[in-house]
Formats: sequence, structure tokens, C-alpha cells
Amino acid sequence: RAVLFSGPPRHNGVNAGGENGRKGYFLTWMIAYLRDFALTLNLIGESFETSVPWPNVLDLCNNVKARILRSCEEKGLPYKPFISCRVTQIYHTGACIYFYFGYVFRGTDNYVQTFEEIEAEARDEVLRNGGSLSHHHGIGKLRKKWLPEVVSPAGITMIRGVKKSVDPKNIFCSGNLID
Repeated sequence: RAVLFSGPPRHNGVNAGGENGRKGYFLTWMIAYLRDFALTLNLIGESFETSVPWPNVLDLCNNVKARILRSCEEKGLPYKPFISCRVTQIYHTGACIYFYFGYVFRGTDNYVQTFEEIEAEARDEVLRNGGSLSHHHGIGKLRKKWLPEVVSPAGITMIRGVKKSVDPKNIFCSGNLID
């Protein structure tokens, strides 16, 4: 605890305490409702998470935020995006990082496609900086295109074998990891 709490002042961080964590989890529960409301105001946003070894944490945070900003600029978005990240869990070997980003899409076309492209470019940056494809949200349909980058061919064969053995009719999570 002493080591953890000695770091924030040195790195302009803030010890927010446990109450902020509880409020964060409440916000996570509320996001589905807030997202629908935000869309009526021409706002789109999302969070995504990764895990990363300690030596890569700062570079990953800075580079992913810079990639999101650059992606928004390259796509000609008319307003500056909101981009933030935070460490949500710590381990001996590294940390879980949550990223949050969103922007006003008023006056743009295909805002969902644009958002998905920006998020994919951010995910590419996460992987370039030594982050994991996911921390605890899983892979699923949205991230499965990166599976060959993070799992060996033998690992993918194993996943297929387990899926075929446990779910031969492909009823559960159809198409989530493998087709």
C-alpha cells in the first residue's frame, strides 16, 4: 500500500480512494441507459479495457490516447473527442487499464462505422504497446479478428477442439471466437 500510494504525487496521479471504485462500477451499470440518452444528443462513446505489464503502462496510456486523437483528426471529426484512461486493477506484474472515449458526431456520416474504426485503431495500438486483447471483457465478436495476432495456431486449434467437443451443435456463443 505504501508503495502504491507513494506513486501518484510523483506522477501527477490522484489517490481517489475506494468510493470512486464503487461509483465507477455503478456508472458501468448505468452506461447502457446513458448511451441511449447520449445518442439523442449526438454523442457517442464507449470504454474498453486491457491488461499490460508495468514497464508498458505509461507508454500504452499515452500512445493509445494519442492514436484515438489522431484517428479522430484523420476522419475529420468536427469536435475534439473526450479521451481518458485509468488503472482499475493492479497486480504484481502489471495493471488493468480502462480507456474511455467519445465525441460529438453532429454533422458527420456513418458515425457508428467511424466509431468502430477508431476503436479498432485504438485496439491495434494497445497490442503494439504490449497490452492484451482484453482483460476481463473477453474476446467475442468485436475482438475476434485480432485472435490470430495473440493466440498461436496451436492455441486456435485447441479452442476449436474444445468448442467442438463441448458444443458440437454450435449453440452457445455461436461465432464469438471462431467461425
